[in-house]
Amino acid sequence: MASKTSRASGKPQTARGADGKLTEFLRGAPLNRAIPLRDQIYALVRKAIVTGTLAPGASINEIEIAHTLGISRTPVREAVKKVSDEGLIDVFAQNGTFVADISRKQVEEAYIIRIALELESIRRAALVIETRQVQDLSDIIDAHETALTRSRFDEAIARDDDFHRGIAEVNGLAMLWKVVDISKAQMDRCRLMSLPSPGAGQETIAQHRAILAALAKRDQAGCMEALQTHLETSLRNTMTYLDAGTVRRSLLTA
Repeated sequence: MASKTSRASGKPQTARGADGKLTEFLRGAPLNRAIPLRDQIYALVRKAIVTGTLAPGASINEIEIAHTLGISRTPVREAVKKVSDEGLIDVFAQNGTFVADISRKQVEEAYIIRIALELESIRRAALVIETRQVQDLSDIIDAHETALTRSRFDEAIARDDDFHRGIAEVNGLAMLWKVVDISKAQMDRCRLMSLPSPGAGQETIAQHRAILAALAKRDQAGCMEALQTHLETSLRNTMTYLDAGTVRRSLLTA
């Protein structure tokens, strides 16, 4: 098979190698026929990119995905389009579909969106949160800390998201979190790569506990300040991480 030059590294990368990683990732993935296939495939492909299973420049072969999962191409095409809309995939009509480079600009934009929406979310939550919901959020923080202790970083990120989603759900604002989740695709790629950094995870745990302490007191101003400090710290750390070149320059776009 002819080799394809990776746009991210400038080095030859065979389509077979890239497709093989995705095929291995998808093989055996359970599909629930009661749930739209496009949504499940979207989640699988997105996870493969965010976790680094598929590196920038790797090809995305819709035919191979459909064959591996034993489904038609239609839901695969719809799923790939959805991932592309998040900036994780570049589609070139004549050349193919490839995992996009990490965009510094999109990471920064995601934080701007996230800070604005989550501050409004927690402002409302502080007025109505109940003891049971405080306890649920505390349990999530404990699970997050356990995942970090065991170096289960993908699980730690999932619990991190559960905490922020949980605050939105205090108000019944499920759509707000969906908007945040869609916008932070590039951010998620950086989070998984930077989380093993010493102290990064524990700083997040401490900040989550400070947010929850203010929420438990229904201290509207206090929890908004704690959340803004948390998200701005995360933004600052991520930008420092990117600017320091910890992510190879060839994988980063302006």
